[in-house]
Amino acid sequence: MAEVKTDLMTLNMGPVHPSTHGVIRFVLQTDGEIIHRCVPDIGYLHRSIEKIAENLEYYQFMPFTDRVDYVAAINANLGWAVAVERFGGIEVPERGEWLRIISAELVRIGSHLVAVGSNSGDMGAVTPFLHALREREVTNDLIEELCGARLTHNYIRIGGVSFDAPTGWIDKCKRFLDNFEPALDEFDRLLTFNKIFRHRLGNVAVITERDAKDFGLVGPNLRGSGVRWDCRKDDTYGLYPEMKFEVPVGEGLMGTVGDCWDRFWLRIQEMRQSVHIIRQALDRLEAATGSVWNEKRVIKLPEGEYYVRTESARGEMGYYIVSDGGKLPVRVKIRTGSFSAMSIIEKLARGVMIADLVAIIASLDIVAPEIDR
Repeated sequence: MAEVKTDLMTLNMGPVHPSTHGVIRFVLQTDGEIIHRCVPDIGYLHRSIEKIAENLEYYQFMPFTDRVDYVAAINANLGWAVAVERFGGIEVPERGEWLRIISAELVRIGSHLVAVGSNSGDMGAVTPFLHALREREVTNDLIEELCGARLTHNYIRIGGVSFDAPTGWIDKCKRFLDNFEPALDEFDRLLTFNKIFRHRLGNVAVITERDAKDFGLVGPNLRGSGVRWDCRKDDTYGLYPEMKFEVPVGEGLMGTVGDCWDRFWLRIQEMRQSVHIIRQALDRLEAATGSVWNEKRVIKLPEGEYYVRTESARGEMGYYIVSDGGKLPVRVKIRTGSFSAMSIIEKLARGVMIADLVAIIASLDIVAPEIDR
């Protein structure tokens, strides 16, 4: 047997594999079940969104931002609006600001529910996925009642939001929050602290603080490695400075700081913080009066280059705009968390089992449209 030699096998995982979380292809070189190399192959969802932006006026581009991250579309809307408003000198009414925070945090909860639910499904636990989707359906119902759409919302406007909260909507939000916190406790009992689940994710694909920074990770993937950085606090925007909330970080409770379980647990904790933020914003919304939208059809940014980042569900979402002083941008570039997360997969996958690669992809919460745009 000592003379037996084996060759590496090249396998395609995707581009439509159920565990790739979108149309993404991974080219694997394996020795049996052990991965020697994993090379991501992207581009299957490229739609030229950034090029389209150069041919539209600033307010006309808003519906396209939904397609940057369709799992948390309002966060993508918000980033574009904040970028244009900040450098165009456009004020947002207070009531519009509170509705932005509430809707963005509801969508963040919905996105994280997809992340943790699909993580459980990828590990073979189907029932928790259904529990997560059950709660996400309620967030979809609330957003649909607010703006008429469940996935690509197009709710945020440059200068505010498109619709005010309908009658009774605030009370519905409060009832959802009252029911959602116990549902999270139930989810923890069902999955988070399950012995098999802890062993599947603990000490797997550890990302050190140094690597997280070197590879440009953002959001939960960065904070899971112990780096306390959140654009809502550290490069704040809107009325987030008036919100009281904590920024959770990975602590290595079930293994090593920065492992797959830490990234999973962090999203559970962030949903609890989003509940806290929404409660505060709902109270402030009830007291706020006036319009929700400072409507401006003709928008021109001063000549120059601009960059604004906001905290999306997958971390920092940045919009880089080049303006010549006209109604159309000269150049638009979008920085997303999923794209930077792809860069570290090749390093994390070296030497692990194929089944652990599924855990790695799920823990990074990759959404394919954010990668290709």
